[in-house]
Amino acid sequence: MTDQPTADALPLCPACGEDFTYESGALLTCPMCGHEWSPSADGDAADEAGAVAEVRDAVGNALEDGCDVTIAKDLKVKGGATIKSGTKVRGIRLLESPVDGHDISAKVPGQGQMYLKSSVVKRA
Repeated sequence: MTDQPTADALPLCPACGEDFTYESGALLTCPMCGHEWSPSADGDAADEAGAVAEVRDAVGNALEDGCDVTIAKDLKVKGGATIKSGTKVRGIRLLESPVDGHDISAKVPGQGQMYLKSSVVKRA
């Protein structure tokens, strides 16, 4: 009687194949690789189609190419400069493959073109 019923069993993670998935609100989450996906969407078909992984901002809003965002906290930049919290960045571009954890490419006013992490921006 230790077997879980198949109706309540959660699917394997489509990214790494582990079976430790759990429900996190409306999404399913894999604690092994951090991948999140919608249980109603067919994750394997989306991965095969070459879709960009869903990127969420600091408060959980989904981001898309062309979105406007604001910087959520002060950011120190190489060279001693600082990007202040509340700086509005227009027309972001999501990267297909993150660069050192940075998944957004954007032109920041006063700083120029740079990569940002989605964890430090909020959708405007």
